[in-house]
Amino acid sequence: MTPFYRFAARGAIIPFLKAVSKQHVTGTENIPREGGFIAVANHLSNLDPLTAMRALVDEDVPIYSLAKSQLFEIPVLGHVFRAGGQIPVYRDSAKAGNSLVEAERRLGEGDPIMIFPEGTLSRDPLQWPMTGKTGAARLAMRTGVPVLPMGQWGAQDVLGAYGSGFRPFPRKDVDVLIGKPFDLSEFGEDTSDHAAVRGATAEIMRRITELVEQLRGEKAPRPFDMKYDGDPGKGNIGVRRPDPPTTSDDVRPSRTGTPPGGPGGNENGDEPETASEQQP
Repeated sequence: MTPFYRFAARGAIIPFLKAVSKQHVTGTENIPREGGFIAVANHLSNLDPLTAMRALVDEDVPIYSLAKSQLFEIPVLGHVFRAGGQIPVYRDSAKAGNSLVEAERRLGEGDPIMIFPEGTLSRDPLQWPMTGKTGAARLAMRTGVPVLPMGQWGAQDVLGAYGSGFRPFPRKDVDVLIGKPFDLSEFGEDTSDHAAVRGATAEIMRRITELVEQLRGEKAPRPFDMKYDGDPGKGNIGVRRPDPPTTSDDVRPSRTGTPPGGPGGNENGDEPETASEQQP
């Protein structure tokens, strides 16, 4: 952990989080202590990257997140991000894939990185993890590094999604549950194999959702899927469609994309390889 990273995290970010929340972390014994890994978590609030980072930094494990490029243009904050080694993501541009290339290089050097596989704040009106995008799975398949699943609950009560307000007082409980690391070796290394990539993405989202179920004390419904339920548009929470009927060949909706037989998506049910897994 560089001196600047330590200063930014422990001298500024963590004191701010302590002022607005009471964070409780379980499962720290599962954090890998050597080598690179990919931390993945659900995403309900713009505070999530900070609360997840704190859970790791409190254990003296620095984490490097993929963050939208606009954040690097903000005075002071942009300098903090650059000096802290965070990775900018240039959405909807020719440079969109560069962040995954940089993330792969960092993993090869032994650095852990963090990705929010939903790619944006959850649009699910029930606040469960949505279907995942494939960037985290592709990265894990290519590098072979372990994936560390994390479930979070409570940060959305401090800072809600899409303009629902900042409510720092009274301090809210924020719970983070860290699961056991796992690898995706069963899915192989070929990221051009769409079925394998979708299966790996489903496994990542399944692990995250199981942790959120434990935090909430209830079972999750089928994942909200913007290809099936509909994209509510930027800055809006979605509306769930009725669950699609099941058949002998269609047991339940996928965790990664459109439910089998549902509308939307391309022939392979996959999206282009870009680094869309980060803060909105």
